[in-house]
Amino acid sequence: MTVVKINAITVPADSGDELAHRFAARAGAVDGAAGFEGFELFKPTDERTQWLVVTRWRDEASFQSWLASPSFAHGHRNAAERAGEQASDRPVSTHSEVWSYEIAGGSTPV
Repeated sequence: MTVVKINAITVPADSGDELAHRFAARAGAVDGAAGFEGFELFKPTDERTQWLVVTRWRDEASFQSWLASPSFAHGHRNAAERAGEQASDRPVSTHSEVWSYEIAGGSTPV
């Protein structure tokens, strides 16, 4: 059964473009993970400061395997660290929490 993981990231208004840029720079990085089904980054269109990273996984075990992978650790370091340099990128978020869901219903247009 598909599971949905939502990372709700609180981002100050002046940092949203940088968050989007960082995600764009790593586009496709998780695509090859076993059990990965999809990803979207949602930008708020109102006064909210929470951006949502929504991923879908075949099952909880697939998600947990990705969390434990070197690929996850590599992708969640900042760009300078990934390049082997000293970290200088400032964090763009002030808080983050992961929400877990499974699909309980819905529809698909024909």
